[in-house]
Amino acid sequence: MILQLGSRIAGTVDPRLLATMAWNFGFKGARSVMLFKERLKRGIVFPPFLYLSIINSCNLRCQGCWVDVDSPRNMIELDELNRLVNDARAHGNSFFGVLGGEPFLHPGLFDFLAQHPDCYFQIFTNGQMITEKVAKKLRQLGNCTPLVSIEGTGEVSDLRRGSKDVLNRTLRGLRNCLDQKLLTGVATSLCQTNIDDLLTEKWLHRLIDWGVHYTWYHTYRPVGPKIAPELALRPDQLVKVRKFVVEQRAKTPIAIVDAYYDDKGQALCPMATGISHHISPRGHVEPCPIIQFAKENVHDSRGIYDVLTGSAFLKEFREVSAQNTRGCIVMERPDLVKKLAEKHGAADTTMRRTAMAELESMVPRLSQHVPHQEIPEKHWMYRLAKKYFFNDFGVYDAKK
Repeated sequence: MILQLGSRIAGTVDPRLLATMAWNFGFKGARSVMLFKERLKRGIVFPPFLYLSIINSCNLRCQGCWVDVDSPRNMIELDELNRLVNDARAHGNSFFGVLGGEPFLHPGLFDFLAQHPDCYFQIFTNGQMITEKVAKKLRQLGNCTPLVSIEGTGEVSDLRRGSKDVLNRTLRGLRNCLDQKLLTGVATSLCQTNIDDLLTEKWLHRLIDWGVHYTWYHTYRPVGPKIAPELALRPDQLVKVRKFVVEQRAKTPIAIVDAYYDDKGQALCPMATGISHHISPRGHVEPCPIIQFAKENVHDSRGIYDVLTGSAFLKEFREVSAQNTRGCIVMERPDLVKKLAEKHGAADTTMRRTAMAELESMVPRLSQHVPHQEIPEKHWMYRLAKKYFFNDFGVYDAKK
């Protein structure tokens, strides 16, 4: 499987882009995790991976979206983005996730990417803004990978994303990326309306036939102003997702990303472990994208390193999360999220100003943590990578 995957990537990705990814993300990303682990020994938590929602605007209106896409445009300006990345880079970071809204609506996106050739960016996108010209520009820049969201068949995509002809327009953007030999992924938020179509070996082989190099299965999180709880997966389906991912990693030549389990199959939360935090379009420093409360902002005169390492709010959020669940604290204990926000006087970072009411309306449910249903990694590569570079870093054991 690994030889097939390696051969497929080597034959379909521009060698210059592949070398940049191997250095900026592979080597330097691993180094940033090792620095993170060293800081943990001194009680300092600075995430090696930061996720930046650079703009709230979007051309789609997806079910369950928590971003204020209908509100006036808010975005992190280019100068602030550069300052943020430069500060993080000075402390060993090299990888950044770029989210929205739709990131390609940010007028300074290409300038931003161009000013950081020694970093690597994963751009979460619906793909519809990626024209041939845009894809060529991404190839020229060479330091990013588009992760294109596909949410189901044509009919399901239109329903899930609130528009018409969504799938075809997304596939055009995906094809433009692949034609330009970009390292390209496809992301799916698994829910009741797409799990039967997209959590299948047939779907993975369709992605391979298209030329896609990796895929990322998220699980739908019923949060935001229009929660749509009927879309959430049942506990047995959560286990089904984990089993499918582990089995396909061992036999199918496409890389499959997940962010919720260690090598032993134990659930974890990247926010609770401290390996990642989130910056909102208005610069708020949040525990993760779906927790829309904050005490700090990147517009603070301090650098992002000082902001993150000095935040009592984030520190207690991590600790309380780890003490109460290996899963998602928002899904399982929205009451604790409310208590933490109130205790620290954290601001509602939404423009709709309804985050607290949304929390209060939530019904607790299981997230990725389904007790006694752990499924360890089968493939040696994923097992070793997680053991050393993506695990719980002892935060759950430390809180026992």
